Amino acid sequence: MACAGRRILLSWREITESGWEATMTAQTESPLTESYVSGRTDRPLLEETIPAALARAATAWGGREALVVRQQGIRWSWAELTREVDALAAGLMALGLEKGDRIGIWAPNRAEWVVTQFATARAGLILVNINPAYRLAEVEYALNKVGCKALITAATFKTSDYLGMLETLAPELANAEPGRLQAAKLPDLRIVIRLGEEKTPGMLNYADVRTPPDVAALARLDAVTATLDANEAINIQFTSGTTGFPKGATLTHRNILNNGFFVAEAMKFTEQDRLAIPVPLYHCFGMVMGVLGCMTHGSTMVFPDEAFEPASVLEAVQAERCTALYGVPTMFVAILGHPAFKQFDLSSLRTGIMAGAPCPIEVMKRVIGEMGMAEVTIAYGMTETSPVSFQSSTDEPLERRVSTVGRIHPHVEVKIVDEAGRTTPPGQQGELLTRGYSVMQGYWNDAERTAEAIDAEGWMHTGDLGVLDEAGYGNIVGRVKDMVIRGGENVYPREVEEFLYRHPKIADVQVFGVPDERFGEELCAWVVAAPGEALSEEEVREFCRGQIAHYKIPRYVKFVDAFPMTVTGKAQKFVMRDTMIEELSLSAQQTA
Repeated sequence: MACAGRRILLSWREITESGWEATMTAQTESPLTESYVSGRTDRPLLEETIPAALARAATAWGGREALVVRQQGIRWSWAELTREVDALAAGLMALGLEKGDRIGIWAPNRAEWVVTQFATARAGLILVNINPAYRLAEVEYALNKVGCKALITAATFKTSDYLGMLETLAPELANAEPGRLQAAKLPDLRIVIRLGEEKTPGMLNYADVRTPPDVAALARLDAVTATLDANEAINIQFTSGTTGFPKGATLTHRNILNNGFFVAEAMKFTEQDRLAIPVPLYHCFGMVMGVLGCMTHGSTMVFPDEAFEPASVLEAVQAERCTALYGVPTMFVAILGHPAFKQFDLSSLRTGIMAGAPCPIEVMKRVIGEMGMAEVTIAYGMTETSPVSFQSSTDEPLERRVSTVGRIHPHVEVKIVDEAGRTTPPGQQGELLTRGYSVMQGYWNDAERTAEAIDAEGWMHTGDLGVLDEAGYGNIVGRVKDMVIRGGENVYPREVEEFLYRHPKIADVQVFGVPDERFGEELCAWVVAAPGEALSEEEVREFCRGQIAHYKIPRYVKFVDAFPMTVTGKAQKFVMRDTMIEELSLSAQQTA
Protein backbone atom coordinates (compact mmCIF):
# COMPACT_ATOMS: atom_id res chain seq x y z
CA MET A 1 0.00 0.00 0.00
CA ALA A 2 1.21 3.45 -0.85
CA CYS A 3 2.67 5.52 1.98
CA ALA A 4 2.49 2.66 4.51
CA GLY A 5 4.76 3.20 7.48
CA ARG A 6 5.37 6.91 6.73
CA ARG A 7 3.96 9.76 8.76
CA ILE A 8 3.07 12.63 6.46
CA LEU A 9 2.48 16.02 8.02
CA LEU A 10 0.72 18.51 5.79
CA SER A 11 -1.42 21.54 6.48
CA TRP A 12 -5.14 21.32 5.71
CA ARG A 13 -4.58 23.87 2.91
CA GLU A 14 -1.83 21.70 1.37
CA ILE A 15 -4.03 18.64 1.58
CA THR A 16 -7.06 20.23 -0.06
CA GLU A 17 -5.56 22.77 -2.47
CA SER A 18 -5.57 20.52 -5.54
CA GLY A 19 -8.83 19.62 -7.24
CA TRP A 20 -10.67 16.31 -7.11
CA GLU A 21 -10.51 16.06 -10.88
CA ALA A 22 -6.76 15.46 -10.73
CA THR A 23 -7.23 12.87 -8.02
CA MET A 24 -9.90 10.99 -9.92
CA THR A 25 -8.11 11.00 -13.25
CA ALA A 26 -7.06 7.50 -14.19
CA GLN A 27 -3.34 6.74 -14.13
CA THR A 28 -3.58 6.55 -17.90
CA GLU A 29 -6.11 7.97 -20.32
CA SER A 30 -5.54 5.08 -22.70
CA PRO A 31 -8.46 2.65 -23.04
CA LEU A 32 -8.26 -0.30 -20.67
CA THR A 33 -7.00 -3.55 -22.12
CA GLU A 34 -8.14 -5.53 -19.05
CA SER A 35 -10.58 -4.95 -16.22
CA TYR A 36 -8.10 -3.43 -13.78
CA VAL A 37 -7.92 0.14 -12.47
CA SER A 38 -5.92 1.88 -9.77
CA GLY A 39 -6.52 5.28 -8.25
CA ARG A 40 -4.08 8.14 -8.23
CA THR A 41 -1.46 8.16 -5.49
CA ASP A 42 -0.01 11.65 -5.90
CA ARG A 43 -2.35 12.90 -3.17
CA PRO A 44 -0.87 11.39 0.01
CA LEU A 45 -2.93 9.44 2.47
CA LEU A 46 -3.53 10.94 5.91
CA GLU A 47 -1.09 9.01 8.07
CA GLU A 48 -2.51 10.01 11.44
CA THR A 49 -5.11 8.95 13.97
CA ILE A 50 -8.66 10.20 14.24
CA PRO A 51 -8.02 12.19 17.47
CA ALA A 52 -5.00 13.85 15.82
CA ALA A 53 -7.18 14.82 12.88
CA LEU A 54 -9.89 16.18 15.22
CA ALA A 55 -7.30 18.24 17.11
CA ARG A 56 -6.15 19.67 13.81
CA ALA A 57 -9.74 20.51 12.85
CA ALA A 58 -10.27 22.29 16.17
CA THR A 59 -7.13 24.35 15.55
CA ALA A 60 -8.04 25.21 11.97
CA TRP A 61 -11.77 25.88 12.42
CA GLY A 62 -12.29 26.14 16.19
CA GLY A 63 -14.96 28.82 16.08
CA ARG A 64 -16.85 27.48 13.08
CA GLU A 65 -20.01 25.43 13.50
CA ALA A 66 -19.25 21.72 13.60
CA LEU A 67 -22.39 19.94 14.77
CA VAL A 68 -26.06 20.81 14.58
CA VAL A 69 -28.54 18.31 16.03
CA ARG A 70 -31.92 19.86 15.51
CA GLN A 71 -34.08 17.54 17.61
CA GLN A 72 -31.82 18.19 20.63
CA GLY A 73 -31.32 21.91 20.07
CA ILE A 74 -27.54 21.41 19.94
CA ARG A 75 -25.26 23.73 17.99
CA TRP A 76 -21.54 23.27 18.73
CA SER A 77 -18.39 24.71 17.23
CA TRP A 78 -15.37 22.50 16.54
CA ALA A 79 -13.78 23.78 19.75
CA GLU A 80 -16.93 22.98 21.76
CA LEU A 81 -17.25 19.52 20.18
CA THR A 82 -13.63 18.78 21.06
CA ARG A 83 -14.26 19.75 24.70
CA GLU A 84 -17.28 17.41 24.80
CA VAL A 85 -15.12 14.63 23.34
CA ASP A 86 -12.44 15.12 25.97
CA ALA A 87 -15.01 15.12 28.77
CA LEU A 88 -16.50 11.79 27.68
CA ALA A 89 -13.12 10.21 26.91
CA ALA A 90 -11.83 11.13 30.36
CA GLY A 91 -15.00 9.79 31.95
CA LEU A 92 -14.71 6.46 30.14
CA MET A 93 -11.10 6.10 31.25
CA ALA A 94 -12.13 6.90 34.82
CA LEU A 95 -14.47 3.88 34.69
CA GLY A 96 -11.44 1.65 34.11
CA LEU A 97 -11.80 1.20 30.37
CA GLU A 98 -8.42 0.69 28.74
CA LYS A 99 -6.95 0.96 25.28
CA GLY A 100 -8.25 -1.87 23.09
CA ASP A 101 -11.42 -2.50 25.12
CA ARG A 102 -14.59 -2.76 23.05
CA ILE A 103 -17.47 -0.40 23.77
CA GLY A 104 -20.78 -0.65 21.95
CA ILE A 105 -23.20 2.11 21.07
CA TRP A 106 -26.87 1.29 20.51
CA ALA A 107 -28.71 4.48 19.68
CA PRO A 108 -30.23 6.52 16.84
CA ASN A 109 -28.70 9.71 15.47
CA ARG A 110 -27.95 11.95 18.43
CA ALA A 111 -25.14 14.27 19.51
CA GLU A 112 -23.97 11.63 21.99
CA TRP A 113 -23.32 9.23 19.10
CA VAL A 114 -20.92 11.67 17.41
CA VAL A 115 -19.21 12.50 20.71
CA THR A 116 -18.84 8.79 21.49
CA GLN A 117 -17.34 8.15 18.06
CA PHE A 118 -14.56 10.66 18.69
CA ALA A 119 -14.19 10.00 22.44
CA THR A 120 -13.61 6.28 22.02
CA ALA A 121 -10.95 7.00 19.41
CA ARG A 122 -9.36 9.57 21.76
CA ALA A 123 -9.10 6.97 24.53
CA GLY A 124 -7.98 4.13 22.25
CA LEU A 125 -11.21 2.19 22.73
CA ILE A 126 -12.73 0.19 19.87
CA LEU A 127 -16.20 1.46 19.04
CA VAL A 128 -18.72 -1.26 18.18
CA ASN A 129 -21.68 -0.06 16.11
CA ILE A 130 -24.94 -1.73 17.10
CA ASN A 131 -27.78 -1.39 14.59
CA PRO A 132 -30.67 0.55 16.21
CA ALA A 133 -33.08 -1.98 14.66
CA TYR A 134 -31.44 -4.98 16.36
CA ARG A 135 -33.58 -7.09 18.65
CA LEU A 136 -32.81 -9.57 21.39
CA ALA A 137 -31.01 -12.34 19.51
CA GLU A 138 -28.99 -9.90 17.41
CA VAL A 139 -27.77 -7.61 20.17
CA GLU A 140 -26.87 -10.58 22.37
CA TYR A 141 -24.80 -12.05 19.56
CA ALA A 142 -23.08 -8.74 18.70
CA LEU A 143 -22.08 -7.89 22.27
CA ASN A 144 -20.71 -11.36 22.92
CA LYS A 145 -19.01 -11.82 19.55
CA VAL A 146 -16.59 -8.96 20.13
CA GLY A 147 -16.56 -9.08 23.92
CA CYS A 148 -18.01 -5.64 24.62
CA LYS A 149 -16.96 -4.46 28.08
CA ALA A 150 -19.21 -1.40 27.97
CA LEU A 151 -22.35 -0.27 26.17
CA ILE A 152 -23.82 3.18 25.65
CA THR A 153 -27.52 2.87 24.90
CA ALA A 154 -30.60 4.94 24.27
CA ALA A 155 -33.62 4.15 26.40
CA THR A 156 -36.00 3.59 23.51
CA PHE A 157 -36.27 4.27 19.80
CA LYS A 158 -39.46 3.93 17.79
CA THR A 159 -40.83 0.47 18.74
CA SER A 160 -37.57 -0.69 20.32
CA ASP A 161 -37.35 -0.78 24.10
CA TYR A 162 -33.59 -0.98 24.50
CA LEU A 163 -33.59 -0.92 28.27
CA GLY A 164 -36.28 -3.59 28.38
CA MET A 165 -34.30 -5.83 26.05
CA LEU A 166 -31.14 -5.38 28.10
CA GLU A 167 -33.04 -6.20 31.30
CA THR A 168 -34.34 -9.35 29.58
CA LEU A 169 -30.84 -10.40 28.53
CA ALA A 170 -29.25 -9.34 31.81
CA PRO A 171 -31.78 -9.55 34.67
CA GLU A 172 -28.74 -9.21 36.96
CA LEU A 173 -28.86 -5.46 36.23
CA ALA A 174 -31.65 -5.06 38.79
CA ASN A 175 -29.26 -5.76 41.66
CA ALA A 176 -25.91 -4.84 40.09
CA GLU A 177 -23.72 -1.98 41.21
CA PRO A 178 -23.43 0.35 38.19
CA GLY A 179 -20.22 -0.43 36.35
CA ARG A 180 -19.87 -3.89 37.91
CA LEU A 181 -22.38 -5.99 36.02
CA GLN A 182 -21.91 -9.74 35.90
CA ALA A 183 -24.50 -11.30 33.61
CA ALA A 184 -24.71 -14.94 32.59
CA LYS A 185 -25.82 -14.23 29.00
CA LEU A 186 -23.48 -11.25 28.54
CA PRO A 187 -20.35 -12.41 30.34
CA ASP A 188 -18.00 -9.65 29.10
CA LEU A 189 -20.31 -6.71 29.70
CA ARG A 190 -19.53 -4.74 32.87
CA ILE A 191 -20.69 -1.19 32.17
CA VAL A 192 -24.02 0.00 30.78
CA ILE A 193 -24.38 3.74 30.22
CA ARG A 194 -27.85 4.98 29.37
CA LEU A 195 -28.85 8.21 27.66
CA GLY A 196 -31.52 10.40 29.20
CA GLU A 197 -32.06 11.76 32.70
CA GLU A 198 -34.02 8.92 34.28
CA LYS A 199 -32.21 6.43 36.50
CA THR A 200 -32.17 2.72 35.74
CA PRO A 201 -30.91 0.07 38.19
CA GLY A 202 -27.45 -1.23 37.35
CA MET A 203 -26.78 1.49 34.79
CA LEU A 204 -24.81 4.73 34.75
CA ASN A 205 -26.13 7.92 33.18
CA TYR A 206 -24.26 9.46 30.27
CA ALA A 207 -24.31 12.90 31.90
CA ASP A 208 -22.60 11.51 35.00
CA VAL A 209 -19.88 9.75 32.98
CA ARG A 210 -19.17 12.88 30.96
CA THR A 211 -16.70 14.68 33.24
CA PRO A 212 -14.69 17.73 32.13
CA PRO A 213 -11.12 16.59 32.82
CA ASP A 214 -8.84 18.35 35.27
CA VAL A 215 -5.17 18.83 34.45
CA ALA A 216 -4.20 15.37 35.67
CA ALA A 217 -7.02 13.58 33.85
CA LEU A 218 -6.25 15.44 30.64
CA ALA A 219 -2.59 14.47 30.96
CA ARG A 220 -3.55 10.80 31.35
CA LEU A 221 -5.83 11.06 28.33
CA ASP A 222 -3.12 12.73 26.25
CA ALA A 223 -0.66 10.01 27.25
CA VAL A 224 -2.98 7.30 25.93
CA THR A 225 -3.74 9.21 22.73
CA ALA A 226 0.00 9.58 22.11
CA THR A 227 0.40 5.80 22.03
CA LEU A 228 -2.15 5.29 19.25
CA ASP A 229 -1.16 4.16 15.80
CA ALA A 230 -3.10 4.85 12.62
CA ASN A 231 -3.02 1.16 11.72
CA GLU A 232 -4.69 0.05 14.96
CA ALA A 233 -8.30 -1.09 15.04
CA ILE A 234 -10.69 1.62 16.17
CA ASN A 235 -14.11 0.51 14.94
CA ILE A 236 -16.12 -2.68 14.44
CA GLN A 237 -19.09 -2.51 12.10
CA PHE A 238 -21.33 -5.54 11.79
CA THR A 239 -22.15 -6.76 8.33
CA SER A 240 -24.47 -9.69 7.75
CA GLY A 241 -22.88 -12.86 6.45
CA THR A 242 -24.07 -15.56 4.08
CA THR A 243 -23.17 -18.20 6.62
CA GLY A 244 -25.20 -17.04 9.61
CA PHE A 245 -24.98 -14.18 12.06
CA PRO A 246 -23.32 -10.83 11.29
CA LYS A 247 -19.54 -10.57 11.07
CA GLY A 248 -17.60 -7.76 12.71
CA ALA A 249 -15.65 -5.86 10.06
CA THR A 250 -12.66 -4.45 11.94
CA LEU A 251 -11.52 -1.05 10.70
CA THR A 252 -8.54 1.15 11.57
CA HIS A 253 -8.03 4.90 11.93
CA ARG A 254 -6.26 4.82 8.57
CA ASN A 255 -9.12 2.94 6.90
CA ILE A 256 -12.00 5.21 7.77
CA LEU A 257 -10.25 8.57 8.19
CA ASN A 258 -8.91 8.46 4.64
CA ASN A 259 -12.12 7.14 3.14
CA GLY A 260 -14.13 9.94 4.72
CA PHE A 261 -11.59 12.44 3.45
CA PHE A 262 -11.62 11.26 -0.17
CA VAL A 263 -15.41 10.92 -0.25
CA ALA A 264 -15.73 14.57 0.77
CA GLU A 265 -13.05 15.55 -1.73
CA ALA A 266 -15.18 14.07 -4.50
CA MET A 267 -17.90 16.57 -3.64
CA LYS A 268 -15.41 19.47 -3.31
CA PHE A 269 -16.26 20.04 0.35
CA THR A 270 -14.80 23.05 2.19
CA GLU A 271 -15.45 24.67 5.56
CA GLN A 272 -18.32 26.53 3.87
CA ASP A 273 -20.32 23.35 3.26
CA ARG A 274 -23.16 22.13 5.47
CA LEU A 275 -24.14 18.49 5.11
CA ALA A 276 -27.60 17.16 6.04
CA ILE A 277 -27.16 13.62 7.38
CA PRO A 278 -30.44 11.68 7.64
CA VAL A 279 -28.67 8.34 7.10
CA PRO A 280 -27.91 6.34 10.27
CA LEU A 281 -24.71 6.87 12.23
CA TYR A 282 -24.30 3.17 13.02
CA HIS A 283 -23.72 2.65 9.29
CA CYS A 284 -20.57 3.70 7.41
CA PHE A 285 -22.72 6.10 5.34
CA GLY A 286 -23.31 8.28 8.39
CA MET A 287 -20.26 7.64 10.53
CA VAL A 288 -17.51 7.65 7.88
CA MET A 289 -18.82 9.38 4.77
CA GLY A 290 -20.74 11.88 6.91
CA VAL A 291 -18.92 12.62 10.17
CA LEU A 292 -15.32 11.97 9.11
CA GLY A 293 -15.86 13.54 5.69
CA CYS A 294 -17.01 16.74 7.38
CA MET A 295 -14.31 16.68 10.05
CA THR A 296 -11.48 16.46 7.52
CA HIS A 297 -12.82 19.52 5.68
CA GLY A 298 -14.23 21.66 8.47
CA SER A 299 -17.74 21.25 7.07
CA THR A 300 -20.81 21.38 9.31
CA MET A 301 -22.71 18.21 10.21
CA VAL A 302 -26.48 18.73 10.35
CA PHE A 303 -28.67 15.96 11.77
CA PRO A 304 -32.34 16.60 10.93
CA ASP A 305 -33.78 14.01 13.34
CA GLU A 306 -33.09 10.75 15.17
CA ALA A 307 -34.06 8.83 12.04
CA PHE A 308 -35.10 9.67 8.53
CA GLU A 309 -38.29 11.67 8.19
CA PRO A 310 -38.80 13.54 4.90
CA ALA A 311 -40.37 16.57 6.59
CA SER A 312 -37.46 16.86 9.02
CA VAL A 313 -34.97 16.74 6.15
CA LEU A 314 -36.79 19.42 4.20
CA GLU A 315 -37.02 21.64 7.26
CA ALA A 316 -33.33 21.15 8.08
CA VAL A 317 -32.10 21.87 4.57
CA GLN A 318 -34.11 25.07 4.43
CA ALA A 319 -33.40 26.32 7.95
CA GLU A 320 -29.72 25.40 8.02
CA ARG A 321 -29.01 26.31 4.39
CA CYS A 322 -27.47 22.91 3.76
CA THR A 323 -25.30 22.63 0.67
CA ALA A 324 -25.22 18.83 0.58
CA LEU A 325 -27.54 15.92 1.38
CA TYR A 326 -26.99 12.18 1.77
CA GLY A 327 -29.53 9.42 1.25
CA VAL A 328 -30.48 6.12 -0.30
CA PRO A 329 -32.82 6.32 -3.31
CA THR A 330 -35.94 5.59 -1.24
CA MET A 331 -35.15 8.59 0.96
CA PHE A 332 -34.96 10.92 -2.03
CA VAL A 333 -38.20 9.45 -3.40
CA ALA A 334 -39.92 10.15 -0.07
CA ILE A 335 -38.58 13.71 0.02
CA LEU A 336 -39.70 14.45 -3.53
CA GLY A 337 -43.09 12.92 -2.79
CA HIS A 338 -43.77 14.88 0.39
CA PRO A 339 -47.05 16.85 0.06
CA ALA A 340 -45.34 20.08 1.10
CA PHE A 341 -42.18 19.57 -0.96
CA LYS A 342 -42.69 22.63 -3.18
CA GLN A 343 -43.16 24.90 -0.16
CA PHE A 344 -39.53 24.49 0.94
CA ASP A 345 -36.58 26.54 -0.25
CA LEU A 346 -33.83 24.09 -1.21
CA SER A 347 -31.79 26.56 -3.26
CA SER A 348 -28.76 26.15 -1.00
CA LEU A 349 -28.25 22.52 -2.09
CA ARG A 350 -25.34 21.83 -4.41
CA THR A 351 -24.16 18.25 -4.00
CA GLY A 352 -24.49 15.07 -1.98
CA ILE A 353 -24.49 11.31 -2.38
CA MET A 354 -27.13 8.84 -3.45
CA ALA A 355 -26.00 5.30 -2.64
CA GLY A 356 -27.03 2.05 -0.97
CA ALA A 357 -29.19 0.74 -3.82
CA PRO A 358 -29.57 1.17 -7.59
CA CYS A 359 -30.27 4.83 -8.41
CA PRO A 360 -33.07 5.21 -11.00
CA ILE A 361 -32.32 7.77 -13.68
CA GLU A 362 -35.71 9.48 -13.26
CA VAL A 363 -35.08 9.97 -9.54
CA MET A 364 -31.63 11.36 -10.26
CA LYS A 365 -33.09 13.79 -12.79
CA ARG A 366 -35.66 15.01 -10.25
CA VAL A 367 -33.01 15.37 -7.53
CA ILE A 368 -30.95 17.51 -9.88
CA GLY A 369 -33.85 19.44 -11.40
CA GLU A 370 -36.24 19.87 -8.49
CA MET A 371 -33.86 19.83 -5.52
CA GLY A 372 -31.07 21.77 -7.18
CA MET A 373 -28.42 19.12 -6.49
CA ALA A 374 -26.65 19.64 -9.82
CA GLU A 375 -23.46 18.06 -8.47
CA VAL A 376 -24.96 14.98 -6.78
CA THR A 377 -22.67 11.94 -6.90
CA ILE A 378 -23.07 8.17 -6.80
CA ALA A 379 -20.84 6.01 -4.60
CA TYR A 380 -20.17 2.28 -4.40
CA GLY A 381 -18.46 0.24 -1.73
CA MET A 382 -18.97 -2.06 1.22
CA THR A 383 -18.47 -1.94 4.96
CA GLU A 384 -15.35 -4.10 4.66
CA THR A 385 -13.71 -1.44 2.44
CA SER A 386 -14.36 1.55 4.72
CA PRO A 387 -16.70 1.79 2.57
CA VAL A 388 -16.23 3.61 -0.78
CA SER A 389 -14.20 2.23 -3.71
CA PHE A 390 -15.88 4.03 -6.64
CA GLN A 391 -17.48 7.46 -6.80
CA SER A 392 -18.66 9.71 -9.60
CA SER A 393 -17.36 13.27 -9.77
CA THR A 394 -19.53 16.34 -9.49
CA ASP A 395 -19.15 17.45 -13.10
CA GLU A 396 -19.65 14.23 -15.04
CA PRO A 397 -22.61 14.02 -17.44
CA LEU A 398 -25.86 12.80 -15.90
CA GLU A 399 -25.79 9.61 -17.96
CA ARG A 400 -22.39 8.69 -16.50
CA ARG A 401 -23.58 9.38 -12.97
CA VAL A 402 -26.67 7.18 -13.18
CA SER A 403 -25.43 4.39 -15.42
CA THR A 404 -22.12 3.85 -13.57
CA VAL A 405 -20.73 4.14 -10.07
CA GLY A 406 -18.01 6.49 -11.26
CA ARG A 407 -14.29 5.88 -11.20
CA ILE A 408 -11.85 4.32 -8.81
CA HIS A 409 -10.99 6.18 -5.57
CA PRO A 410 -7.41 7.30 -4.87
CA HIS A 411 -5.00 4.72 -3.43
CA VAL A 412 -7.40 1.87 -4.29
CA GLU A 413 -7.11 -0.93 -6.84
CA VAL A 414 -9.99 -2.87 -8.40
CA LYS A 415 -10.09 -5.75 -10.84
CA ILE A 416 -12.89 -7.86 -12.27
CA VAL A 417 -12.23 -11.61 -12.36
CA ASP A 418 -14.01 -14.60 -13.84
CA GLU A 419 -14.78 -17.84 -12.00
CA ALA A 420 -11.22 -19.05 -12.61
CA GLY A 421 -9.76 -15.90 -11.07
CA ARG A 422 -8.59 -14.47 -14.39
CA THR A 423 -8.92 -10.72 -15.00
CA THR A 424 -11.67 -10.16 -17.54
CA PRO A 425 -11.52 -7.95 -20.63
CA PRO A 426 -13.26 -4.53 -20.38
CA GLY A 427 -17.02 -4.87 -20.65
CA GLN A 428 -17.12 -8.45 -19.38
CA GLN A 429 -18.69 -9.02 -16.00
CA GLY A 430 -17.13 -10.92 -13.14
CA GLU A 431 -16.58 -10.63 -9.41
CA LEU A 432 -15.26 -7.27 -8.25
CA LEU A 433 -12.11 -7.45 -6.12
CA THR A 434 -10.57 -4.46 -4.38
CA ARG A 435 -7.27 -3.80 -2.63
CA GLY A 436 -5.64 -0.87 -0.87
CA TYR A 437 -5.61 1.16 2.33
CA SER A 438 -9.39 0.84 2.68
CA VAL A 439 -9.58 -2.94 3.11
CA MET A 440 -10.47 -3.92 6.68
CA GLN A 441 -8.09 -5.74 9.01
CA GLY A 442 -10.49 -8.67 8.97
CA TYR A 443 -13.57 -10.01 10.70
CA TRP A 444 -13.21 -9.83 14.46
CA ASN A 445 -12.22 -13.18 15.95
CA ASP A 446 -13.06 -15.02 12.73
CA ALA A 447 -9.91 -16.03 10.88
CA GLU A 448 -11.78 -18.50 8.69
CA ARG A 449 -14.26 -15.96 7.31
CA THR A 450 -11.47 -13.40 6.94
CA ALA A 451 -9.42 -15.81 4.83
CA GLU A 452 -12.48 -16.44 2.65
CA ALA A 453 -12.92 -12.71 2.05
CA ILE A 454 -9.32 -11.47 1.73
CA ASP A 455 -6.89 -13.55 -0.30
CA ALA A 456 -3.14 -13.93 0.19
CA GLU A 457 -2.43 -10.96 -2.09
CA GLY A 458 -4.68 -8.65 -0.11
CA TRP A 459 -7.62 -8.60 -2.53
CA MET A 460 -11.04 -8.22 -0.90
CA HIS A 461 -13.56 -10.45 -2.68
CA THR A 462 -16.71 -8.34 -2.61
CA GLY A 463 -19.18 -10.91 -3.91
CA ASP A 464 -20.55 -8.26 -6.29
CA LEU A 465 -20.72 -8.76 -10.03
CA GLY A 466 -19.13 -5.79 -11.72
CA VAL A 467 -18.08 -4.46 -15.10
CA LEU A 468 -15.40 -1.93 -16.06
CA ASP A 469 -15.69 -0.12 -19.35
CA GLU A 470 -12.70 0.94 -21.43
CA ALA A 471 -12.65 4.38 -19.78
CA GLY A 472 -12.44 2.85 -16.30
CA TYR A 473 -16.00 3.56 -15.18
CA GLY A 474 -17.47 0.85 -12.97
CA ASN A 475 -20.93 -0.64 -12.92
CA ILE A 476 -22.47 -3.14 -10.52
CA VAL A 477 -24.66 -5.58 -12.41
CA GLY A 478 -25.61 -8.10 -9.76
CA ARG A 479 -24.38 -10.07 -6.77
CA VAL A 480 -22.41 -13.25 -6.63
CA LYS A 481 -23.98 -13.90 -3.26
CA ASP A 482 -27.72 -13.65 -2.81
CA MET A 483 -27.72 -10.50 -0.71
CA VAL A 484 -30.96 -8.54 -0.73
CA ILE A 485 -30.96 -4.73 -0.55
CA ARG A 486 -34.17 -3.54 1.05
CA GLY A 487 -34.45 0.23 1.21
CA GLY A 488 -30.67 0.59 1.50
CA GLU A 489 -30.34 -2.11 4.19
CA ASN A 490 -28.24 -5.14 3.28
CA VAL A 491 -29.98 -8.38 4.22
CA TYR A 492 -28.30 -11.74 3.80
CA PRO A 493 -30.93 -14.48 3.43
CA ARG A 494 -28.81 -17.11 5.16
CA GLU A 495 -28.94 -15.13 8.42
CA VAL A 496 -32.76 -15.01 8.28
CA GLU A 497 -32.89 -18.70 7.32
CA GLU A 498 -30.81 -19.72 10.29
CA PHE A 499 -33.05 -17.76 12.61
CA LEU A 500 -36.21 -19.31 11.14
CA TYR A 501 -34.71 -22.77 11.55
CA ARG A 502 -35.18 -22.21 15.30
CA HIS A 503 -38.96 -22.42 14.87
CA PRO A 504 -40.01 -25.91 16.05
CA LYS A 505 -42.57 -26.25 13.25
CA ILE A 506 -40.15 -25.40 10.41
CA ALA A 507 -38.25 -28.25 8.79
CA ASP A 508 -36.62 -26.29 6.01
CA VAL A 509 -36.63 -22.75 4.69
CA GLN A 510 -35.23 -20.73 1.82
CA VAL A 511 -35.18 -16.92 1.87
CA PHE A 512 -34.60 -14.67 -1.13
CA GLY A 513 -35.43 -11.27 -2.54
CA VAL A 514 -38.25 -10.28 -4.85
CA PRO A 515 -38.77 -6.91 -6.58
CA ASP A 516 -40.61 -4.19 -4.71
CA GLU A 517 -41.61 -0.79 -6.04
CA ARG A 518 -41.08 1.03 -2.77
CA PHE A 519 -38.05 -0.65 -1.19
CA GLY A 520 -36.31 -2.05 -4.25
CA GLU A 521 -36.50 -5.56 -2.87
CA GLU A 522 -38.52 -7.41 -0.24
CA LEU A 523 -37.85 -10.69 1.49
CA CYS A 524 -39.75 -13.84 0.63
CA ALA A 525 -39.52 -17.12 2.55
CA TRP A 526 -40.41 -20.53 1.21
CA VAL A 527 -41.12 -22.79 4.15
CA VAL A 528 -41.36 -26.58 4.45
CA ALA A 529 -43.27 -27.41 7.63
CA ALA A 530 -42.13 -30.18 9.93
CA PRO A 531 -44.02 -33.48 9.51
CA GLY A 532 -47.50 -33.30 11.01
CA GLU A 533 -47.23 -29.56 11.71
CA ALA A 534 -49.18 -26.66 10.29
CA LEU A 535 -48.44 -22.96 10.66
CA SER A 536 -49.55 -19.70 9.13
CA GLU A 537 -47.79 -16.79 7.48
CA GLU A 538 -48.57 -14.58 10.47
CA GLU A 539 -47.17 -17.19 12.86
CA VAL A 540 -43.85 -17.09 10.99
CA ARG A 541 -43.73 -13.30 11.11
CA GLU A 542 -44.73 -13.18 14.77
CA PHE A 543 -41.85 -15.55 15.56
CA CYS A 544 -39.50 -12.92 14.09
CA ARG A 545 -40.94 -9.83 15.76
CA GLY A 546 -38.82 -8.56 18.61
CA GLN A 547 -36.03 -11.00 17.78
CA ILE A 548 -34.65 -9.74 14.47
CA ALA A 549 -34.72 -6.31 12.81
CA HIS A 550 -38.00 -5.38 11.13
CA TYR A 551 -36.43 -5.16 7.69
CA LYS A 552 -35.31 -8.80 7.95
CA ILE A 553 -38.84 -10.12 8.52
CA PRO A 554 -40.14 -11.72 5.31
CA ARG A 555 -42.99 -9.83 3.72
CA TYR A 556 -44.06 -12.91 1.76
CA VAL A 557 -44.28 -16.45 3.10
CA LYS A 558 -45.12 -19.44 0.93
CA PHE A 559 -45.56 -22.98 2.23
CA VAL A 560 -44.26 -25.74 -0.03
CA ASP A 561 -43.59 -29.46 0.16
CA ALA A 562 -40.15 -29.17 -1.42
CA PHE A 563 -37.81 -26.72 -3.16
CA PRO A 564 -36.72 -26.75 -6.80
CA MET A 565 -33.24 -28.31 -6.72
CA THR A 566 -30.26 -28.78 -8.99
CA VAL A 567 -28.95 -32.24 -9.73
CA THR A 568 -26.28 -31.66 -7.10
CA GLY A 569 -28.90 -30.92 -4.45
CA LYS A 570 -28.71 -27.12 -4.31
CA ALA A 571 -31.90 -25.12 -3.94
CA GLN A 572 -32.62 -22.99 -7.01
CA LYS A 573 -33.54 -19.63 -5.57
CA PHE A 574 -33.81 -18.03 -8.99
CA VAL A 575 -36.63 -20.47 -9.83
CA MET A 576 -38.41 -19.58 -6.60
CA ARG A 577 -37.94 -15.89 -7.30
CA ASP A 578 -39.34 -16.18 -10.80
CA THR A 579 -42.31 -18.14 -9.45
CA MET A 580 -43.11 -15.44 -6.90
CA ILE A 581 -42.74 -12.66 -9.47
CA GLU A 582 -45.36 -14.40 -11.60
CA GLU A 583 -47.68 -15.27 -8.71
CA LEU A 584 -47.56 -11.79 -7.21
CA SER A 585 -47.55 -9.98 -10.57
CA LEU A 586 -44.32 -8.17 -9.69
CA SER A 587 -42.05 -6.46 -12.20
CA ALA A 588 -38.65 -8.12 -12.49
CA GLN A 589 -37.33 -4.79 -13.77
CA GLN A 590 -37.87 -3.05 -10.45
CA THR A 591 -34.47 -4.11 -9.16
CA ALA A 592 -31.06 -4.16 -10.72
